[in-house]
Amino acid sequence: MRSLKVLPKDKALEYLIEANKMNPGLWYEHSLNAGQAAWLIASACDDLNEELAYVLGVLHDIGRREGKSHLKHVTDGYRYMMKEGYSSVARICLTHSFPNPNIDEYLGHKDSSDDDLNFLKQYLDDVVYDDYDRLIQLCDALADTKGFCLVEKRLLETGIRLGATEHTRQKWKSYLDLVAYFSKKAGMSVYKLLPGVVENTFDFNQY
Repeated sequence: MRSLKVLPKDKALEYLIEANKMNPGLWYEHSLNAGQAAWLIASACDDLNEELAYVLGVLHDIGRREGKSHLKHVTDGYRYMMKEGYSSVARICLTHSFPNPNIDEYLGHKDSSDDDLNFLKQYLDDVVYDDYDRLIQLCDALADTKGFCLVEKRLLETGIRLGATEHTRQKWKSYLDLVAYFSKKAGMSVYKLLPGVVENTFDFNQY
């Protein structure tokens, strides 16, 4: 298991606020909600540290500070957090988009350089996920810009926007497995831990 020493919550928020000034967007609200979801779920799990979970959730998309991008944001975030000396956050920047360690499951544009693509593929081939990787993968999928929602809603929205590949079925199943996994760890459905999840999921006024 990784070290629990990452950085304080207020410092993580400073990083996020600075990044949003550099590249303003809805990703900022999504990141705040992912951090809050990670805190709430980790608080219900005896072997997880909620402050570490919050920091990792808030900063999982920090690579977006470099501008609008697709896959590139994961290596941008990794590189930046490694430069800042926070290897646990850097790791989450790479792993959060891959519930299975398979680069081919990424639906968006692979706009990384060839060197970064090769690095990411090798990293995913070598990494052994822990529960913080899995938690942020889950929270990335259930946190939208307005709050929390059923994972199925986010998956469907992503599928409509980006389409599907031969890997989509397995990727979606893995997200549903994460819901079941953390619900078991928490001793209740993770959705019971997330305020407003029902209202936000079925808010059709946003369409």
